[in-house]
Amino acid sequence: MAHRKKRNEKWNLTYTSFDPSQEKLRETLTTVGNGYFGTRGCFEGERSSDTHYPGTYLAGVFNKIPSTVHGKQIFNDDFVNCPNWLLIELKTGSGKFTSPLKMKILDYEHNLDLQNGLMERSITFENSRGKITRIESQRFAGMSNPHTACIRYTVTPLNYSSRITLRSSIDGTVFNDGVARYRNLNQKHLAVTGRGAFEGGIFLRAETSQSHVVMELCAKNILRTNGKLLDPSRKTVADDGFVSEQLAFDATKGTSYSMEKIVTIATSRDMNTANVSVAARSALVRQHSFDSIYSRHRKAWKSLWEKADIQIDGDIFSQKVARLHIYHLLCTMSPHNTAIDAGLPARGLSGESYRGHIFWDSIYALPFYTQRFPSIARSAIMYRYRRLDAARAYARENGFDGAMFPWQSSNDGSEESQVIHYNPVSGEWDPDLSRRQRHISIAIFYNVWMYYYYSGDEEFLHSCGAEMLLEIARFWASISSWDSRSKRYHIYGIMGPDEFHEKYPGAPLEKGGINDNAYTNIMVVWVMERSLELLKKLPSHIKYALCDKISFQNDETRKWRDITRRMYVPITRDGIISQFEGYMDLDELDWDHYRNTYGNIHRMDRILKSEGDSPDHYKVAKQADALMTFFVLSLDEVCTLLKQLGYPVRDKKEFLKKNYEYHIERTSHGSTLSKVAHSAVSTYIDTDDETWKWFLESMESDIYDTQGGTTAEGIHCAVMGGTISIINRVFAGISFNEGTVAVNPSLPSHWKRLRFKLLLRGCWYSFDITRDKLHVQMDTAGKCPVSVQVHNTTRNV
Repeated sequence: MAHRKKRNEKWNLTYTSFDPSQEKLRETLTTVGNGYFGTRGCFEGERSSDTHYPGTYLAGVFNKIPSTVHGKQIFNDDFVNCPNWLLIELKTGSGKFTSPLKMKILDYEHNLDLQNGLMERSITFENSRGKITRIESQRFAGMSNPHTACIRYTVTPLNYSSRITLRSSIDGTVFNDGVARYRNLNQKHLAVTGRGAFEGGIFLRAETSQSHVVMELCAKNILRTNGKLLDPSRKTVADDGFVSEQLAFDATKGTSYSMEKIVTIATSRDMNTANVSVAARSALVRQHSFDSIYSRHRKAWKSLWEKADIQIDGDIFSQKVARLHIYHLLCTMSPHNTAIDAGLPARGLSGESYRGHIFWDSIYALPFYTQRFPSIARSAIMYRYRRLDAARAYARENGFDGAMFPWQSSNDGSEESQVIHYNPVSGEWDPDLSRRQRHISIAIFYNVWMYYYYSGDEEFLHSCGAEMLLEIARFWASISSWDSRSKRYHIYGIMGPDEFHEKYPGAPLEKGGINDNAYTNIMVVWVMERSLELLKKLPSHIKYALCDKISFQNDETRKWRDITRRMYVPITRDGIISQFEGYMDLDELDWDHYRNTYGNIHRMDRILKSEGDSPDHYKVAKQADALMTFFVLSLDEVCTLLKQLGYPVRDKKEFLKKNYEYHIERTSHGSTLSKVAHSAVSTYIDTDDETWKWFLESMESDIYDTQGGTTAEGIHCAVMGGTISIINRVFAGISFNEGTVAVNPSLPSHWKRLRFKLLLRGCWYSFDITRDKLHVQMDTAGKCPVSVQVHNTTRNV
């Protein structure tokens, strides 16, 4: 019964059997998206269940509603699961509409064509009366026009002729149900305000209950056989929150019938949209066929891949996963995002985990865009700029100057971190102090600076970027406290990237946080240095106008300069960077005991809390913390900063090696980000095996869901962007210093060839690296003279 296409394994993610236990993971991985919206890869004939979840998410659409937990009202700003446009159901004769996946499956294939942004599924099934039917479906989220989506749903009765009815629907009864641990919370966000038929098709209009985002989805259904239009009988049914069009026709044995479902989407958030209904319906009228829309869609993806593709010879797995990661990054944010007010959600447009919020993950993911699609990177940063006033207000609320960005952000820039967090190990709700992760403002500063550094976008720097940078620097200056006894600056009451350590043992919740997180303190020195450099760089008229706008005084820089020389960093006499002040006084964890007891100990915080204990008592980290410094900055940069602070490093590699070995043994890797960071850091100490091990585990983390269920709730943008970064900066050895591109390749032993492009300061560089040759080609278009340095040998081009 097999009906299989021959596919290029390097461009396709293929499943050849139906496995209910894996279906939600596969739905996540085969999401289609275009930056404006994303839709999970659920089969068209299924609704939300323990096996399936047909979620659709529109970038930037959140809704904040209350829930009651432990007798206390809390508010969560959720990423809204929008109306389901996928639903297509089948019945033969006078039977009932029944999902083929509930019948006897004779053959099955589910595929994501990464190159063309096309999800496909083929199911051959037999019903209880022995009738055998094949269904083939194809779908995409329009990359040429982000407001369009299409499905081609082909039915072939293989051993019978019969009356067939297809029911094509838009379902507005959906609610947020994609994350099991959120199910006790209020998850109903939509009210359907209109549904029915219009001259061009069917429509459903809905509105979010608190944020009042209005959305309308329209659909028309076209039936063809052998390319010829058919005229089936049609019936529109509009129920509460639901609209359908039923198409009935007489089908002949062995003949294929294709229904093309063309969908348009518009919301009140869209630019230049005065009337959502007019926008959605007029857009639908202009769409004529699956093939014509798909042709434009394929061209759009081709253009993206010409800039973004990475070609790896000698490793099919790494090749396919690298493309899978690039695909999802472009589904999450695409060139269309320049017209959308939305940040980079940590879990993409593929699920509801983390409530679709925007964290610090962009420090891992944004370099992918910055070095290939700077307009996309700029749009992600502009999301932050539009919320700069909210960050200023947040700083003032906490007694600080400047701009303090929230750990979790969604709609308006308010702090959206939860005050309680569900522990699935204990089944309890624990206090959540994660909003003390002030280092999010370092990540935003870093992203702004690196965007400017790689793009050379002076207009952005002068109009928006410099303001953000100076306000963030102001915040860090105000939170840095001078101690006359130590004659050092200290930063109190925060949390580091580790996330496990929320407070000191025995400290009350109101005195949460730890002091002098090493990563934070070192990075604050870097922030101050870049801010001082910025003030020198700005043209006088720009500088004076900006200083007037934000009431900036030159004498503020005195403290900034002082911080660059007198910030405290906790380092032991043996040269070990202490994760934070007091870390070395904590107990050692009995790692063997917990491995033997629990097996998977990635989330040691949840395990310890379920036992009535706390990670606050132990030297245990969720992910890279002290070592994160060496991921964000180079080894030379970190050691230079430490030296000017009065912590000289004699042997840089030995210093990092000692710190790597110390901290890696005390890390549970409870985040996919941990392995990305450690892969990059280990390369400095000549540990090729370690670098590859962490890289491979990072590549496996989403495609195989190695964290045991998290990917089913949404992909991880940071690990996807992070793995691409490792390929660029570690295996290709690319770094950029003003007008010089340095290339120091270190390919994995089994890779034969690596090819990709980067855009630096308006110049496209094509890199072609083999084990014995390096070819660099530049298309500068006269924009910038450059030089290329290969293993310390410089050539001008």
